[in-house]
Amino acid sequence: MTPTDHSTTDSVSDTTPADSDINSGTAPAHRPAHKSGPLTGLLVVALEQAVAAPLCTSRLQRAGARVIKIERPEGDFARQYDQAANGASSYFIWTNQGKESLVLNIKDPTDQRLLSNLLSQADVLVQNLKPGALARAGFDPTTLNTMNPRLITCNISGYGNSEALKHMKAYDLLVQAETGLIATSGGPGAPGRIGISVCDIGAGVTAHAAILEALIQRGITNRGSSIDISLFDVAAEWMSVPYVHARHGNGAPTRQGLQHPGIAPYGAYLTADNISTLVSIQNEREWVVFCRDVLQNEPLATDGSFNTNTLRVKHRNALNTTIQSVLSTLTATQFRARLQQADIAFAALNSVDDLVEHMALRTETARDENGHVVELPAHPFATPPDSNARLPNVGEHTDTIRQEFGS
Repeated sequence: MTPTDHSTTDSVSDTTPADSDINSGTAPAHRPAHKSGPLTGLLVVALEQAVAAPLCTSRLQRAGARVIKIERPEGDFARQYDQAANGASSYFIWTNQGKESLVLNIKDPTDQRLLSNLLSQADVLVQNLKPGALARAGFDPTTLNTMNPRLITCNISGYGNSEALKHMKAYDLLVQAETGLIATSGGPGAPGRIGISVCDIGAGVTAHAAILEALIQRGITNRGSSIDISLFDVAAEWMSVPYVHARHGNGAPTRQGLQHPGIAPYGAYLTADNISTLVSIQNEREWVVFCRDVLQNEPLATDGSFNTNTLRVKHRNALNTTIQSVLSTLTATQFRARLQQADIAFAALNSVDDLVEHMALRTETARDENGHVVELPAHPFATPPDSNARLPNVGEHTDTIRQEFGS
């Protein structure tokens, strides 16, 4: 279960005012102050559900923007993905902290007027409705530009605007399959899904970066712009290395499991106690050190079958047999001690439970609709979360937003 952000219906909701300059540092007097940060004073309207678009707007919210999330009466379907977060959805609690929830039906004339009022004041619109749904409701690009020339619109879809594919439903695992990502993942016996919703997440963070660029551009030109992000484009661009091998080389790399397809030795090796350790050799200097100080087999470094990376990849099976013959006499503790002493990069093959206890892990707290606390991995760079932020109940802010923006 890894649905993405390519929604298939026309009804959703969101609201907030906005005509401040990203460079001004202050919000207009009519706009309520929300969490402080570099985007304080900006209004983001989000016609969103699932993962990619909510992840994008959650990052805007963390930076201080006011995010009005437009939902159906039953709410974003990601609210129901699971109950792992003490009863709340793990996906939803991660990507929706501190947003305001507005229930709208964008096919209804009254709700269309409210949405018009919102968008006329908004700085950013993020939407992942089915392609064409927003235009059918009367909010085509020309209308939006006339309504608010400073509006930045970010459209997230599965396959972009291709006539042949734009109406295909797109979910994370499906896009992993379509882009060949699955074909390069897993072991020799079978392909494997990447273990997280990597296409959704990639599209969300790409959209976030594109919106920040558009805000900088607007600060210079005083004009908004339209951004189109597709899950397929993001995943395809990330597939550049295997693509080049397939298009211009000798064919795409085959599935190697826990071995790097183009670098050796770079992968998992078992010691005598049946524990896996991943080792990474990145250059010829490290290869010599690895042979001399870790394997304690200095002649191997100049062996004609292994003295370049290309040869080591070509003769990977023989190389791994040689390495394993040494490791069969060592425990993981002994092997890792040698690697550390030689300054060779290595890693334990951890479980998710191991991540929970990892020394490098930073965490922060999030809150569900009732204020109950859930621990999450910390945002990589943002300021600490607002201690008052929590998940909104479906439609929790509908009445106040209607009063603020009228209908």
